Amino acid sequence: MATTTKAIRIKETGPAEVMTFEDVTLNDPGEGEILVCQTAIGINFIDVYFRDGTYPAPQFPFTPGKEGAGVVEAVGPGVSEVQKGDRVAYSAADGSYARHVLIAASKVVTIPDGVDDETAAAMMLKGMTAEYLLRRTYKVGPDTTLLFHAAAGGVGLIAGQWAKHLGATVIGTAGSREKCDLALKNGYDHVINYREEDFVARVGELTDGKKCDVVYDSVGKDTFPASLDCLKRLGLFVSFGQSSGNVPPFPLGLLNQKGSLFATRPSLFNYTATREDLVDCANHLFEVVKSGAVKIQIGQSFALSQAVEAHRALEGRQTTGATILTVD
Repeated sequence: MATTTKAIRIKETGPAEVMTFEDVTLNDPGEGEILVCQTAIGINFIDVYFRDGTYPAPQFPFTPGKEGAGVVEAVGPGVSEVQKGDRVAYSAADGSYARHVLIAASKVVTIPDGVDDETAAAMMLKGMTAEYLLRRTYKVGPDTTLLFHAAAGGVGLIAGQWAKHLGATVIGTAGSREKCDLALKNGYDHVINYREEDFVARVGELTDGKKCDVVYDSVGKDTFPASLDCLKRLGLFVSFGQSSGNVPPFPLGLLNQKGSLFATRPSLFNYTATREDLVDCANHLFEVVKSGAVKIQIGQSFALSQAVEAHRALEGRQTTGATILTVD
């Protein structure tokens, strides 16, 4: 029989206040689907992009969110990946801001012992993003010097610890002394307060003019094209978000002028497009967290019904680490 649950709904794009908390009805799981009773939900800037219209909405009304964790409550026909009662997490499904979610079984992974649900919900999208950025977009190692913008953010805190675990020299940027201090406690060798210092000049000083092998930039408009000036010849610019607005169009010749640079715009979706890639990515994340090399920082927690307040905090850059919704 159908399940009646509570969810955040968006009927039109706009500010945080367009989100409402309503009853919704979900069908029974179909072929290859499972029903998950959620315990915790991850919040990410991509949720803001869909809410405010930066990214096109799948339809209206819709439930935002891509990431969550919980317990499998029902299993549809043809499901072999998980069974009823399993603890699962996911990072690439639509509609996670809800007490229950209907999802393809192929998109979830089983949470191992030693990782609690809130940690799993907080780290799947951010942690798997860090995994592909550091291990596949650019293979970070002991010879790598990197710059990571938004070092005190959810991805930034995970990436700092993981990059240091891989032996890299890790430089970050953040917007306050408190955030700089937090990043320094999470793997970064140096953190630049971009409100007080010219980060390009400071990177030059910190690297004795050699600059960085790779720059990871989820800020976008505010840090471009300055990020390119932090790269050594043949360096890689990785744009994986745009919290301040889109990177403006630029001529490809600019990459040549600044040192025959490379540029890429990756996404977790493409790096986990197959079941094999998804499980491999998640397993590497679980392993590094269980080992203690990477600790997940949950900076803020809001009830599901407080999603508006959570988005206000995120957009106001008032958050550190991961932000989650708990199911109320």
